[in-house]
Amino acid sequence: MKNHNVNFQDWGLIDYQEAWDRQENTFSAIVASKLTNRDNNTTFPTSNYLVFVEHPHVYTLGKSGKQENLLLDDQGLIDKHASYYKINRGGDITYHGPGQVVGYPILDLDNFFTDIHLYLRTLEEAVILTLAEYNIKAGRYPGYTGVWIDPDNEKARKICAMGVRCSRWVTMHGFAFNVNTDLDYFKNIVPCGIDDKDVTSIARELGHAVPVEEVKQILKEKIAEVFHMQLI
Repeated sequence: MKNHNVNFQDWGLIDYQEAWDRQENTFSAIVASKLTNRDNNTTFPTSNYLVFVEHPHVYTLGKSGKQENLLLDDQGLIDKHASYYKINRGGDITYHGPGQVVGYPILDLDNFFTDIHLYLRTLEEAVILTLAEYNIKAGRYPGYTGVWIDPDNEKARKICAMGVRCSRWVTMHGFAFNVNTDLDYFKNIVPCGIDDKDVTSIARELGHAVPVEEVKQILKEKIAEVFHMQLI
C-alpha cells in the first residue's frame, strides 16, 4: 500500500549535528519498518517526512567531495564561527547558514516512485516553481544537480544545491535553497566542487530580502504538488 501522507516538520534554527542525528533516527526507523514488512511478508504502510531547518554557519562535505575544496583551516573556521562535517550524502562541499531554507525529505520512495534521478528532478522542479512565484526564471544546468539562474549562458549561478542519500529507497539529506543567505561564506569553499560558477540567492536576484517563512510556505506547497503528497 502506497502512503502519500507526509509529516511536515519545521525544526527551526538547529545545530547541524543535532539535525543529522534526528534525520538518521527517522531514516533508520523507516528502513526498519520496511525490513519488518519484508521478513514478515506484511504490507504495513511506511512513514514519510518533510523537514525544513536553518543551520548556524556550517560546511558539509559529501562522500564524493574533495577536502581541498574547503579553503579554510581550523583557525579560519573559528574566525568564521563555522563548523565542518564530512557526511554520508552524495555531492561535494556546500555551505548552510541563516537565511537559507534547508530541506530534508525523509521519504520511502516506494510510496512515490523508485527513480533517484526523477526524485532529484522533482525536487528541482518544486524550487523552480517557487522561484517563479517571485518572477525569477530558473532552470537546470546540464550535467549538474540543483537549480540555476541563467543556466544557458556564462552567467549561470546556483541558487539551490542538492545532495541526498538513498538506501532501500528511503531518502535523507536534501537541498539548500538560498533565500537571504550571506553569500560571502561561499567564498571559503569551491561550492559543489564547481570552481567557475557563481552562487546567488533570492535576495540578491531581487535586490531585497524576502520573508523566509513566506518562502517556506510556498516551497512546501510546491513540493506537495509535484510529488502528489498530502502534507500532515
